[in-house]
Amino acid sequence: MKTTVEDGRGRKRTLAAGSAEPALWGLVGNTPLIPLPSSTVFDRPLPSVFLKAEWLNPGGSVKDRPALFILRDGIARGELPAKRLLDASSGNTAIAYAMLGAAAGIGVTVCVPANASVERKALLEAYGAEVVFTDPLDGSDGAIRRARQLAAAQPERYWYADQYNHPANPRAHYLTTADELWRQTAGRVTHLVAGLGTTGTLMGTGRRLKERNPAVQLVAVQPDGPFHGLEGLKHLASAIVPGIYDPVLPDRTAFVATEDAEEEVRRLAKQTGLFVGWSTGAALVAAERLGAPSSALVVIIAPDSGDRYLSEQGRLAGERR
Repeated sequence: MKTTVEDGRGRKRTLAAGSAEPALWGLVGNTPLIPLPSSTVFDRPLPSVFLKAEWLNPGGSVKDRPALFILRDGIARGELPAKRLLDASSGNTAIAYAMLGAAAGIGVTVCVPANASVERKALLEAYGAEVVFTDPLDGSDGAIRRARQLAAAQPERYWYADQYNHPANPRAHYLTTADELWRQTAGRVTHLVAGLGTTGTLMGTGRRLKERNPAVQLVAVQPDGPFHGLEGLKHLASAIVPGIYDPVLPDRTAFVATEDAEEEVRRLAKQTGLFVGWSTGAALVAAERLGAPSSALVVIIAPDSGDRYLSEQGRLAGERR
């Protein structure tokens, strides 16, 4: 018996029965679309708003999708499982690699800023990943630089996945997230709101939705503040811009203050029972500010749940920092 799968670059490959993908891998994707009461999100009746509940992926975040496609690409290239997958991550992609890699007997090494949440660190340990912690003051850039150093020093040991530049990252969303949204909304989606990290979610999902309907509006959400986010990278010579990012694709960029995002997370949990992460809170604030008409159908990508941030009790309680 043989199975045909698609790798991270869109190539088809055939697996023999003995090399079939782990059953866990087949659980990635097909997350539900959850409607939000308009009174919960807006002060007046406006558009229909839905959360794409990506925290219901097996690894608990949207990053399961690109991690799966990148792993498939490494296998197709013959790099995995002979070598260890190596990459930099702020946390969720690292967990996705570790979980999916453990299921397939693939070693995983991740470079992660040392200020990653307690929950993320515990999950990486549980899945058996090798973790290299980097200076938290250097953020994601520091983790990327460390991963590049390791890859250059030990090419025989590591396959550097490089999620910030790997085409499998946006392609995973182009092939799965976008088509799920189109099907779940019966093609009626008018706005897509998503945060920018590696940018793969918005780039892949947004590009595919635009192909189906050029009128779909893509809203990129970034933290507010001076020179913050991708729009401010031109002011920071040391910042590493993801190679997969296309600045022309988003129709607008919304900057949201951390405090506003946190307040939205707390309000949503109390009013709807949905406990989402900080990025979703920021996207909700951005959706409120859209000024979309009542005929609109707004989809918000919810990357993870608030469970990943339970240790940040001050933020959850609304205490001033």
